[in-house]
Amino acid sequence: MELVWFYIAVFLAISDELHTRILWKTFMDFYILLAGIIREIVHSNIRLWLIHEGLEALFHFIILSIIFLSIEIGFLAAIIHLIVDIYHQITGLEHGWLYHRALHFTIESFFFILVLS
Repeated sequence: MELVWFYIAVFLAISDELHTRILWKTFMDFYILLAGIIREIVHSNIRLWLIHEGLEALFHFIILSIIFLSIEIGFLAAIIHLIVDIYHQITGLEHGWLYHRALHFTIESFFFILVLS
């Protein structure tokens, strides 16, 4: 079996770290203002959170589609990452960075092994 599943999971993890560093470290003030504007439009914290997760999935879709030159891989990567993020938030489990990264990597790896095998 090729290692494409592994590369997708690795680049998805890198993309997630890029998302965190770009939006929370570099553009934090803009991101907070954008969240406030969206919150005023949708009038709900749950909707705001879902929009945030959707925008994060869009970010991953764009990055992985460009890296792998495949809209399908970008779409699947964004969807599985979105599902894992939503599940992680709904369960309310708060673990450290390493646990969160390992959870994503494991589930995303299994998903792409199943899809690409």
